[in-house]
Amino acid sequence: MLPPGPAIPSARARWRRQLLLLVALASSLAALAALLDPDRVAGSMGLFLVGVNGYSQFYAIYVGTRLGQAGLALLAARPGQPPILGDITTLFLLAQPAGRMIAATVIGLPQGILLIVCGVELACGLGLLVLRPAAH
Repeated sequence: MLPPGPAIPSARARWRRQLLLLVALASSLAALAALLDPDRVAGSMGLFLVGVNGYSQFYAIYVGTRLGQAGLALLAARPGQPPILGDITTLFLLAQPAGRMIAATVIGLPQGILLIVCGVELACGLGLLVLRPAAH
């Protein structure tokens, strides 16, 4: 009798992996854009960076956190990883539009490019939830 070969991932697992890789790519590119031109990125989001603390906070959120999210998505996309890594990635991804929806109740929906970003975050996060492996 032959030993069992490597498990062939299901179509659902392949789609989830591809979506995690897309999240990693988008997060990395967003971090790179923020790193290369912080004033332009901040301005497109309605932010105005002032002084060392303003820039430090911007880099922490828009570079550091995005790179962390990209790294987590890459790790979660590796074959054989536990689904919880993808779930944590999903949580971080959906926390962003959730925060924007909380702000929307007070000051209104985001506008322009930020509304599009919010829609993409929401779509990717919900997609990752839908593609979550079934519990055994």
